[in-house]
Amino acid sequence: MSALLLSGTLLVSSGCAVANSAGGDAGRADGRTLRVVLTQEPPTLEPCEASLTGTGVVVRSNITEPLVERDPVSGDLDPLLATGWKQTTPRTWTFDTRSGVTFQNGQPFTAEDAAFSIERAVNSDLACNVEGYVFGNDDLKVKTSGENSLTVTTAEPDPILPLRLSFVEIVPRTTDTKSKVRIPIGTGPYAVRDWQPGAAISLSRYDDYWGKAPDFPRARYVWRSDASVRAAMIDKGEAEIAVALDPTEAEKDTTVAYPNNETTALRLDGREAPLDDLRVRRAIDMAVDREGIIDALLGGLAEPAAQLVPPGVVGHNDKIKPTRQDVAGAQALVKEAKADGVPTGRTITLVARNGMFSGVSETAEALQYQMERIGLDVKVRMADTATHLQYQLRPLPKNVGPVALLMMHGNQAGDTAFTTSQYLLSDGPQSTFGSKDLDKLVTDAGALSGERRQKAFADLLVRQNRSVAQYAHIAHMNGLLGLSRSIRYKPNSATGDELRLAEVGQAKAARR
Repeated sequence: MSALLLSGTLLVSSGCAVANSAGGDAGRADGRTLRVVLTQEPPTLEPCEASLTGTGVVVRSNITEPLVERDPVSGDLDPLLATGWKQTTPRTWTFDTRSGVTFQNGQPFTAEDAAFSIERAVNSDLACNVEGYVFGNDDLKVKTSGENSLTVTTAEPDPILPLRLSFVEIVPRTTDTKSKVRIPIGTGPYAVRDWQPGAAISLSRYDDYWGKAPDFPRARYVWRSDASVRAAMIDKGEAEIAVALDPTEAEKDTTVAYPNNETTALRLDGREAPLDDLRVRRAIDMAVDREGIIDALLGGLAEPAAQLVPPGVVGHNDKIKPTRQDVAGAQALVKEAKADGVPTGRTITLVARNGMFSGVSETAEALQYQMERIGLDVKVRMADTATHLQYQLRPLPKNVGPVALLMMHGNQAGDTAFTTSQYLLSDGPQSTFGSKDLDKLVTDAGALSGERRQKAFADLLVRQNRSVAQYAHIAHMNGLLGLSRSIRYKPNSATGDELRLAEVGQAKAARR
């Protein structure tokens, strides 16, 4: 990774804070309230939507907890509300649940609550994000045995079921099953005290939490869309943590860069000419100046990408090297395709989302220029989140012509299966096309475990690049976090999706 990567740095020193204009306990400067500034208001706090970044960054491991959790550094699965698990048959797993745990409403946690939460998130009609992203269309059979044991049976053998269940947040069995909740109840170290729409979300430490009590008795989230404003709130003592800062802030001693599992790429819609021609798709891949984009537009806080999953994810292929820019070679491919009757002059719409990352509009313009250099006609369309999602997810919009979608994919789970099921399968929710051969490789790899699983996924990523080339990969991104000198926190690859407040401590000087 980049030498600029400072994810191992701990910022520990003294600091003072001034009142925050957001009001409430956001103005406290006594070190008792941990103040976090996000890019936008969470769309929901519903636990079954916690695989959405905007929700998970507040909910996961703070308000609610899963049975098991993945260590973002080692990749190991650690016990949480489950104390142990084992595969008893090819399709069945047994989990032992933790005793002595209570929900924030005082209700004891039992295996029945775990079973209920799985049914609610995966088998219900709530249309939870975790169901589609993690489990697809497959239901699970769940049974309990006493207060502290449950079995989960899958339709087909699933060697990574415990990893999938790390995305199911546990809620009391009294939770509404007909509609999604606004204020969640969980077993985590913090409970929701108040949500002021458009202003702030306040949490209070749950005093009967079964684990180690976090340092801060209170936490408060506010949101500011402007990265410079978020950075200024750290400088002025109005926040202790600010997410997604601009790379121009990287030289400050109050910022830390960290790998955030996000990969940017151009998804090329192979259903439409000229993008239905493999030569044109390969030419676009060859046209991209990854190093130039990273250095000039991303502040050097990224690494050139050759695949959709970053290092550290099971299935990442270290042998695939990013394509070096070759303008002459790309021009030759486009000319060859044109000579064979491919309508290379047809306008390609490059769709990008406002605010997706710092410098996104400039990146889109750079890609437009690089594609036009090789003989293609490209127009840029900057879209809001809702419009971008229409292009990103099936059913895809019709009669819009050839589209190159600038997208960013984060593999939170650490296994390539979560990427291939969404982005590489012919009928994947975020795939425009594919091949039967690649589909079979994806299915076969998903049934394997250990080294065989790693090799199978690594090999199919090579096949995608050679024979399908749906993506022109651009960069494995890094996040930039603003941290007050008054706290101690070591960000990791999960920080952007799951900011665990219990891991934030007060600096020694701030304790005095």
